[in-house]
Amino acid sequence: MGDSENVRIDKFLWAVRLFKTRSMAAEACKKGRVQISGMNVKSSRTVKPGDTIDIKTPPITRTYKVLAVAEKRMGAKLVPDFIKDITPEDQLEILEMTRLAYQQGRRKGLGRPTKKDRRDIERLFNEE
Repeated sequence: MGDSENVRIDKFLWAVRLFKTRSMAAEACKKGRVQISGMNVKSSRTVKPGDTIDIKTPPITRTYKVLAVAEKRMGAKLVPDFIKDITPEDQLEILEMTRLAYQQGRRKGLGRPTKKDRRDIERLFNEE
């Protein structure tokens, strides 16, 4: 299934579409946001099947299990053959709570009026 046995972690993360570019994956490794089996890794570290990869993306840490290695970028439909998302439920709940908090919208009186606010204001003044 995999292309080879020795693949750099930055190349692998890019290949399985966890990062948009390889340089973004390398930068995440450099900043200590990528861990293999609980240890921070450099972008040159090789990855092998069975490794557990943790990627810190605030506010949560996502966890993936490597099923097979790949060197070349693949289509999104092929990704489940190479990695499995094993992120704990508590992390996913934090993500959902954060999403809901931002969905509440802005508080009244902050910033510019929205399009809907503008239309309501115009409708109020045009009634006179």
